[in-house]
Amino acid sequence: MISPMSETVGFPQANAPGILPSLPSLLVNVIWRTLLVMLGARRRAKREGRLAPTAVSTIRLTTLPTDIDLLRHMNNGRYLSLFDLGRWDLLVRTGMWDAMRDRGWYAVVSSETVTFRKSLNLWQRFDVESRMIGHDDKAVYVEHRAVVDGELYARVIVRARMMKRSGGTLSHDELFAAVGRPEGIPEVDPWVHEWAAASALPPTRVEAPSVWQ
Repeated sequence: MISPMSETVGFPQANAPGILPSLPSLLVNVIWRTLLVMLGARRRAKREGRLAPTAVSTIRLTTLPTDIDLLRHMNNGRYLSLFDLGRWDLLVRTGMWDAMRDRGWYAVVSSETVTFRKSLNLWQRFDVESRMIGHDDKAVYVEHRAVVDGELYARVIVRARMMKRSGGTLSHDELFAAVGRPEGIPEVDPWVHEWAAASALPPTRVEAPSVWQ
């Protein structure tokens, strides 16, 4: 359930084949951080066993200089990129990623909403807690939280659609037939359904001109 990353800091130069990125580059670039999180998630899954589909996954991160803005706290847009890391940890540790990869399935974020409570400052360590919180007939919902010493700093709700690389939308019947229907998924709060409906844009097959009222 990961949206595309756009950073390029830390990649080897095109004219320098065989040169690996330095450790600092691995740590600051979101793509490399994603790979590190996925490797760590696989190790944890082997050591601790798979997470239940409705369990909370937790990863520890640090606010780096590349994450902050001119006000010297984490840039508001950076939260969404770093919460993506929590989704990868959740996908890998529940076994969902392997099932999706083997069958040519993938997920795309259709909408997300973020609420901030406290700022994360430079070099501050925090946990990203992630959990699947429900689904409707077209999408699944995941909640991410930024937490410091047990205290909630920010929260994101993500709505993601499951797709097939062969074309079309993946039905929940197909998904649950492959990975099992998770038990104990909480009911999605009514406001989340209302937000998803109110924020939806026109389908890709119809025109959607940018007209300001």
